[in-house]
Formats: sequence, structure tokens, C-alpha cells
Amino acid sequence: MLDDLKHHSKTVGLKQTMKALANNKVRVLFIAEDAEERLVSKVLEVCNGKDIEVCRVESMKLLGRKCGIDVGTAVAAIIND
Repeated sequence: MLDDLKHHSKTVGLKQTMKALANNKVRVLFIAEDAEERLVSKVLEVCNGKDIEVCRVESMKLLGRKCGIDVGTAVAAIIND
């Protein structure tokens, strides 16, 4: 599933992912296990009640790399085109 980030439209980072969630564009949400809980809890709260698949990723560094960026990221999402 994580490799799907390379082949689909995506959003990376907390602010952009929250915007996509507000606009009901998120199909799959990825959350890094080592991300700060206060950040992750906000995203999960917005997802509550929506039909969004949530996938946990081992680290922010790995999630960033799978998104094609050189820095780590706490959250990323595959969005509807």
C-alpha cells in the first residue's frame, strides 16, 4: 500500500492533508508511528466517521522517502483525482 504513494495523486504534510480531509478528497491516510501524538490525534479526529483507510508507517523518514521528498513527514494521503 505504501508504494501506491508513488503512483497516485497525493498530499504530503499536516496542513495539506488537513485541507484535503476538509474537502473530502482523502482516500487513504498514512501516519508515521514516530510522529507526535498531538499532531496525529488531530488528523485522526477529522477522519472519525469518514470512510478513510488509515495505514501506519514505521517512521517519518520512511514516509517522506516514499512520498519522494528528502525530509520526514508525519502524515501523507492518497487523494481522489
